[in-house]
Amino acid sequence: MIRFENVTKRYRGTARPALLDVDFEVLRGEFVFLVGASGSGKSSCLRLVLREDVPSDGRVVVLGRDLRTLSNRKVPYFRRHVGAVFQDFRLLPTKTVFQNVAFTLQVTGSSRAFIQQSVPEVLALVGLAGKEKRFPHELSGGEQQRVAIARALVNRPQVLLADEPTGNLDPATSVEIMQLLSRINAGGTTVVMATHEAGFVDQMQRRVIELRDGEIIRDERHGGYGDTSALPSLAPEPERGAAAVAALTAVLEVHRELVETGTVDESVVDAADAAAAAAAAPVDEDLVVAAEAAIEESAEALADAEPTYEPEPEPAIAKAPVPRTNPIPVVEAVELDVADLGLADRLGLRGDEDEVGPTS
Repeated sequence: MIRFENVTKRYRGTARPALLDVDFEVLRGEFVFLVGASGSGKSSCLRLVLREDVPSDGRVVVLGRDLRTLSNRKVPYFRRHVGAVFQDFRLLPTKTVFQNVAFTLQVTGSSRAFIQQSVPEVLALVGLAGKEKRFPHELSGGEQQRVAIARALVNRPQVLLADEPTGNLDPATSVEIMQLLSRINAGGTTVVMATHEAGFVDQMQRRVIELRDGEIIRDERHGGYGDTSALPSLAPEPERGAAAVAALTAVLEVHRELVETGTVDESVVDAADAAAAAAAAPVDEDLVVAAEAAIEESAEALADAEPTYEPEPEPAIAKAPVPRTNPIPVVEAVELDVADLGLADRLGLRGDEDEVGPTS
């Protein structure tokens, strides 16, 4: 179906070839993933199969034709048997869904009756029945990609090439597109897909050809994506400077509470410790040193501070009176007549001349 025989492809202005001595064969009805980092040669392989480029050395044979000997006049006829789906959809914005799909048949000279029959059939296959009159801007991204797949399939090609077909889609829609491609393959169409979607490759367990710097490093019949260490991570890198500032803020909160109340809530200390630990990095060294010094100073202040305790509430249970170890002496009441008190006593002053003051 597709055969690369020691293919090398060089582009002008580049020292290293895009493909170097690539050799593989795709059989009829296979589903093949081309994987590898950006610039590894995946898209170059697809362009050679579609006859957008020709190899610098070696041969590319598709459907029994050597594409180097294929004249430019015959390329449009050859492409009727090879459909292509791209990441950016490439729909005609001024044409409806029906017209976008029918356009492929019109340029190949298909009859009006054949177009009227084939377009609704392929739209139903990709799940777009009833949306023939809509324009691309009225569709979601997943629906636009389905239109692109329908356009690639309307000629009933033997080979379908997909270059990152889920690259612009959300995860749920990407799953739907992959399920659609799997059904198309189950119908007998050979599918060759270039992708970075490691999850799909691992789950589907189809044939995997891995490229690195233009060379094939792996070809497995039932493989996974392989090494994903080179893939970018979506987790943001920690901002060390912000962490140090957070540590200083937490330390200041510790000092403020210590000064105002004489004690510190345990949660505030924990927050300061955690922030200081996050700030311990080679970036923003001055802030980190200041944070660690402030934390240490707070710890010393806390160690010197006398802890205060609040009494626990006593349960509402009657208890026997407990005798005091130092009982308060009982003073017998003395009845006094106000008339018997002198003026100084009435005014609350003592009667001694040498000393005056309030009475007890």
